[in-house]
Amino acid sequence: MAHFEQDDLTWSEGDMPYSRRFGDYFYSQSDGQAECRHVFLGGNGLPDRWNMSGDFTIGELGFGTGLNFLETWRNWRESRSAGSLSFVSFEAFPMAAEHIERALASWPELYGLAEKLLAHWPSLSGIPTDWAMDERTTLTVTVGDALDGVRNWRGPADAWYLDGFAPARNPEMWSSDLMQAVADRTKRGGTFASYTSAGWVRRNLQAAGFSVEKRPGHAGKREMTSGVKPT
Repeated sequence: MAHFEQDDLTWSEGDMPYSRRFGDYFYSQSDGQAECRHVFLGGNGLPDRWNMSGDFTIGELGFGTGLNFLETWRNWRESRSAGSLSFVSFEAFPMAAEHIERALASWPELYGLAEKLLAHWPSLSGIPTDWAMDERTTLTVTVGDALDGVRNWRGPADAWYLDGFAPARNPEMWSSDLMQAVADRTKRGGTFASYTSAGWVRRNLQAAGFSVEKRPGHAGKREMTSGVKPT
């Protein structure tokens, strides 16, 4: 199982991780937690949708530091939903636990949840790994090629977080084949959201069957993308 090694990472003064492998930061340089709320929660209409639906499944491309999962879990725990949350993430190069801990230290309100994630992390393996994070929340991390992982997952998801590194630097994470696999594993009426508005990515999503729209981006970024699989 390949990991991000120390030589793959550099760190900004604010302990923000940067991937040398992909030439990109793991999340917004302004505030990754705020980016998650704006792009992934807001772009998928959450938490309103899960408050009305009971059980809810989120798929994610790119687990990274786990920030998206933890912020989603925090919001889920504070919500009115009586159902269960299943969060399924696909990651080719999982970070070492000490790197995740360093990155997440910027958000002390996530500390307790991060501790629970890191307690499980040493058991991560090359096969889909399921962890019961609490009585209503399950996290699954599948390590390896995202296309194979999504195709082999039964799904379906109610919502997707498309959060690979920038399309110009990590094109495989935004390929037409992978976007089709995502669409195939999405419920009718299900949604996706992404920080990128790259034209070829939007066209791949449209070709896969999503209705796609551009929205205002996070922290001065002009545009992001979201969409829905028609019912």
